[in-house]
Amino acid sequence: MKRNFPTLLLAAVALLLPIRLCAQTPQYDLVLRNGHVIDPKNNVDGNFDVAILGGKIAAIAPTIPASAAKKSVDISGLYLTPGLVDIHVHVFIGLRHNAWGNGDLALPPDAIAIPNGVTTEVDAGSSGWRDFPEFRHRVIHNARTRVLAFINIVGSGMVNSDDVAEQNEHDMDVDALTKMVEQNKDIIVGIKTAHWEQPNFISVKKAVEAGNRNHLPVMVDFGWFNNKSYEEMVSTILRPGDISTHVFRMPAPLLGADGKPAPFMVEARKRGVKFDVGHGGGSFTFKLASPMIENGFYPDSISTDAHIDSVTGVMMNLPNVMSKILALGVPLKEVIRESTTNAATEVGHPELGQIAVGSVADIAVLRVAEGHFGYADLAGGRVDGSERITPEMTIRAGKVEFDLNARTAVPWKGANLKYAVR
Repeated sequence: MKRNFPTLLLAAVALLLPIRLCAQTPQYDLVLRNGHVIDPKNNVDGNFDVAILGGKIAAIAPTIPASAAKKSVDISGLYLTPGLVDIHVHVFIGLRHNAWGNGDLALPPDAIAIPNGVTTEVDAGSSGWRDFPEFRHRVIHNARTRVLAFINIVGSGMVNSDDVAEQNEHDMDVDALTKMVEQNKDIIVGIKTAHWEQPNFISVKKAVEAGNRNHLPVMVDFGWFNNKSYEEMVSTILRPGDISTHVFRMPAPLLGADGKPAPFMVEARKRGVKFDVGHGGGSFTFKLASPMIENGFYPDSISTDAHIDSVTGVMMNLPNVMSKILALGVPLKEVIRESTTNAATEVGHPELGQIAVGSVADIAVLRVAEGHFGYADLAGGRVDGSERITPEMTIRAGKVEFDLNARTAVPWKGANLKYAVR
């Protein structure tokens, strides 16, 4: 069949025009350029650009053109890491007093997460099976941060007029707890027991029973050391995957006579028991943390035990606790691992805590400032460090929620800006 030249030319233009238009259309929503990516889960540690589309990581490459995205942000000199995962917080703002007996110490979840690079928080047993529905409806449902939860083995949780309720073994109803877990499998990630003062392990064993029934890990705030054996608990009661929080709290018997980690601690770790920082307002001392870390016993996860007293004390926030661990000699990549990948895995969400194509775009952009910095523990002790981790940006599911230095904003003069109210 005979074809004339103009017809062939028009056909070629028709074929090429969509390609040209497509090339001019931004391919991504956001690209973060020139940052140092640390993703321990996928063994990434180097300079890469990261692109986001539809709330997920769309591309990771040495160079992604700024023109490929609707918005391009230069983060030169900063670290890009998975969104931080804090597995010990208290964000159930109850109507009643809580277990500490001096008013409600819980915090709004977004207030302690978004400005600090945290994209996932795990409430550590503030609620039990009796009040978890209230917690879900009133707090979790309204948070921009992803909020998961350990449910307390005590039905009324920590939200009580005094601490007597947490000593009530008759409110440790595994059947009722199991029913609540079944109704909230998307949020409940484990069982919590805390502040048990009796000279036995009833609360821990009940929590483990509930953990076995529901195939969930247990987090134990050990409580009192003067009437039962911590060694017995981590050696014979806790299972692989269970978490001992407040690991550097005095007077836990973590050290042997030689000043090194006690053999039972090493064996418990080999069995799979996890040891979490849980700094809090009364649970972190350099007297334990320093020799343990110096001898290679790093915490498995770094968490805050955030509540009103701890954030207004020497704990402050998760990047500050991470900085303390960094100052004690844990390498930066490992500090990031303990605050992202490890923490996410401990609560059964290994899909979080990573920067991988296809994964949710939960990202922390961090500055590691160099200088002379001091860090305090809860006994009034101090260590000096040459680095401090501070958050610059928090991105949750692809949306910039915190931007310390307004990198995503534009000069206001001459710009056609719309006033937005959240």
